[in-house]
Amino acid sequence: MENVILSVHLILALLMIGVVLLQRSEGGGLGMGGGGGGGVMSGRQAANALSKLTWILATGFLITSVTLTIIAARKADEGSVVDRSVAPIEAPVPALPNVDLPPAATDAPVTPPPAN
Repeated sequence: MENVILSVHLILALLMIGVVLLQRSEGGGLGMGGGGGGGVMSGRQAANALSKLTWILATGFLITSVTLTIIAARKADEGSVVDRSVAPIEAPVPALPNVDLPPAATDAPVTPPPAN
């Protein structure tokens, strides 16, 4: 399901980029509505249609963005990425070697162990 929504999201983004580039800006841009009025749509009608299409694509883009955010939030059970990357790593503590410990503290001097 997430892959389908992500695919729709990417298609909407590409379509929205194309529609925005087709719109006529003050400097002319890549607009397609200029020139003679002999076509089916005049320049003003094309601009209105492109602006409506832009709003429709933007609304769909926003809906898919929110949906993807909700899906990602439901999958995040372990916490944030930062919490997972900074979590302490518990390494095993190496065992101490078996050493003969000196006798308990007394006033008598400690004698060295016998030679083998």
